[in-house]
Amino acid sequence: MIVVMGAASASGNALVHRLADAGIPCRALTRDPDRLRASANALPTVAIRYADSSNAASLRTAFEGASQLFLTMTNGPDQVELETRTIEIAVDNGIDHIVKLSAPTAAPDSPVTIARWHYAIEEALRETGISHTILRPYAFMQKLLLLTPQLSAQGHFVGAMGDAPCNYIDCRDIADVAAAALTRSEIAGGTYTLTGPETYSHPQLAALFSERLGTTIRYVDLPPAEFRQQLIQRSGLPHWLADHVTEIQQLAITHPEHPADTVTRILGRPPRTMEAFLTEHLNAFRHSHSRASR
Repeated sequence: MIVVMGAASASGNALVHRLADAGIPCRALTRDPDRLRASANALPTVAIRYADSSNAASLRTAFEGASQLFLTMTNGPDQVELETRTIEIAVDNGIDHIVKLSAPTAAPDSPVTIARWHYAIEEALRETGISHTILRPYAFMQKLLLLTPQLSAQGHFVGAMGDAPCNYIDCRDIADVAAAALTRSEIAGGTYTLTGPETYSHPQLAALFSERLGTTIRYVDLPPAEFRQQLIQRSGLPHWLADHVTEIQQLAITHPEHPADTVTRILGRPPRTMEAFLTEHLNAFRHSHSRASR
C-alpha cells in the first residue's frame, strides 16, 4: 500500500490522481478529509484518511499495513521537527521506502533557510537506513495562480529577481516522477532535481501574460528589502515566508538557473511547458484581469 501524505497539496493531489489513473491503490492522508473528498471521492482505488503530523496516533493508524510513503508538508518553522517525527513513526510502523519532496538547493550552507530545513530532514531520512528517494523540484507553475490578485488590482506583478532566469515545473510532472519512484525499482533510491523544459525571467513571464491576455502586463522589480515589506504588509505573509520568497528570488540572481533533463529521462517524455500551463489556466488569469479593467 502506498500512503500519500499531504494529499490535498498540489503535488500530493496530482499524485493521488496519477496513481488512481494507473489503478494503483493508495491511502490519501489529509487534515481535512471533507475537502479532499470533493476532488478524490469518486476514485475507487483511493482511501481518504485523516492524519496530522502533530498527532502521532493518527500517523500510526494511517501508516498501518503500508509499505511506501510519499512525504510532502507545508513549509513552516516547525517543519524539521514534524517531518523528522513523521519519518520515525513511518519507519517504526513498517514503511520501507519514502519518497520525500525536498528543495532544489538543499544543503547545510544554502542561502535559503527552508532549503537548510529540507537538508536536515534529508539527513534524518538517510540516517534511518531505509530506502528513500529525494525529489528536488524548482518553482511550481501552479504558484503563478497566486499572482491573480496583483493582476486584478494593478495590471502588474512585483518581485526582486531582476531579469534572472528561473526554473518552473508543473506539479503534475512532479507527481508523475513520484509515481515512477514508487512503482519502478530502477528509479527508487535516487536524488532528482526537477525542472520544466525552459527557464523564464519575470520580464519574460510578463510578456507571456501580455500575449495570452491581449493586453499589457508589467513586471515591477523592487529592491529586496522593499519587496519583503510588500509581502508582509500588502500580501499578509508571515515574516518567515516573506524571507523565504525574497531569498529564493535573490538566489536566482546569485546562482543562475538552468533546466535539467530529469523529467524526460525518467518519464520518456518532455515536461509540460509554461505556455501550455498558461493556456490551460487562461480563464483564471483573464478573469482576474477583466476585474481590474472595470
